[in-house]
Amino acid sequence: MPPEARGATADLGGPVHHVDFGGPVGGPRLVLVHGLGGSHLNWWLLAPLLRHRARVHALDLPGFGYSPPAGRSATVEANAEVLHRFVEEVAGGPVILVGNSMGGTIGLLTAAAHPEAVSGLVLLDPSLPPAPPFMIDPAVAGAILALATPGLNGRALAGRRRWMDARTVVRQTLQLCGLDEHAVPDGFVEETVAMVEARRSVPGADRAVLEAGRSLVRLGVRVHRYWAVTRAVPAPVLLVHGDRDRLVPVAAARRAAARNPHWRTEVLPGVGHVPQLQVPGRTAELVLDWLEREGAAAGRRAAQARQPASSTPPGTGAAGS
Repeated sequence: MPPEARGATADLGGPVHHVDFGGPVGGPRLVLVHGLGGSHLNWWLLAPLLRHRARVHALDLPGFGYSPPAGRSATVEANAEVLHRFVEEVAGGPVILVGNSMGGTIGLLTAAAHPEAVSGLVLLDPSLPPAPPFMIDPAVAGAILALATPGLNGRALAGRRRWMDARTVVRQTLQLCGLDEHAVPDGFVEETVAMVEARRSVPGADRAVLEAGRSLVRLGVRVHRYWAVTRAVPAPVLLVHGDRDRLVPVAAARRAAARNPHWRTEVLPGVGHVPQLQVPGRTAELVLDWLEREGAAAGRRAAQARQPASSTPPGTGAAGS
């Protein structure tokens, strides 16, 4: 973790690990939300590039990273409510949400249900309904089929992963997202490998991934509901999408942009599913430019965030923080 980042744990119906990356006290507050199978580590490279302009927080949603499931649901709907509590009780809303993949969908759900808590929204390759020509990468199709297979549970998933070492899991995940492990700092890879190892002993961790993934697929195929959620978001939106995304093809992003012409949309050539890791500098430039332009009012609102009623002071975090 970057040296200026500080980890902590908040009780939001169960332990939620989060990281304060720092930033000016009077700056707009950004809350970074990871994707399926991700964690606060997904923001390792981007957060330091934003902290001179904004106060930057990231959290591990229940069932991911260092936040154990602790008997909680891991669906996108349930985690949207946890995110809302985090905004209110830890970050001190309103905030600007920055979500990647599943985190973008959770951000949309939160912004639609709690517009008073979300002044703006940045979507980095968010999970979106499929768009023609409906061509799916074979590896992605296999993952979707596994999620949809009746009877597959957390124990079965754990069994399938038991034979694979943590470094191989990380390498394959990065490749699926369009990254080579040698293209990111060694420290990031080592921290991620350590987290994968630690999660193997967390009860219910694999079940949480399945539950979250299945809820994401359900929402994606309920196209009318998804578009209704986007229409219900009053906050300004920046959509950034890589044109080499294997998980969410750029055609889906272009379709979302056409349905929401008031969003600012940027397509990144040669970039995959995690622009914050693949091209963090370019991603930061777009976010900061949006904050000066279309998101300026959102930034002003997020800079007036109130002091949260209750939170665990930074620096008192859980193991791994």
